[in-house]
Amino acid sequence: MAHTMKKNRKPTITVTRTDSERLWRLAESYVGRNRAVAEELLIELERAKVVADSRVAADVVRMGSTLRFTSDLGEDRSVTLVFPGEADIAEGRISILTPIGVALVGLAAGQSIDWTARDGRTHRLRVESVEAPASRNTAAASSADLPAAL
Repeated sequence: MAHTMKKNRKPTITVTRTDSERLWRLAESYVGRNRAVAEELLIELERAKVVADSRVAADVVRMGSTLRFTSDLGEDRSVTLVFPGEADIAEGRISILTPIGVALVGLAAGQSIDWTARDGRTHRLRVESVEAPASRNTAAASSADLPAAL
């Protein structure tokens, strides 16, 4: 029985202090627009281990990270996790305010997680590799990143 319970637990996730602060504000401001995704992000942030920006491991998915994941559907994709204003699925830039974006944040290479798609089906993905955010300073908040409601 303990084995079953452990299998169904979500993996440990790590979030930088800067990402945590920005994502809390974003999720709270988004509750009125898409309650389900905003609440799922808040749940993930509540369970995340928050670390100083300089102390996050290079293989942890954070805002601006480019990563490769595989899924139970046979997908093998490379994507970049971004704020909503930067999202472009055709360019592989996935918004944090999507079910898969919420599932990816804070995972490290080698970790897997179950996530529920918008159609209600549960899928499993595994992070294969993570590249740290590009040279742009992801810690500097841009007004384009956050909703006008802030």
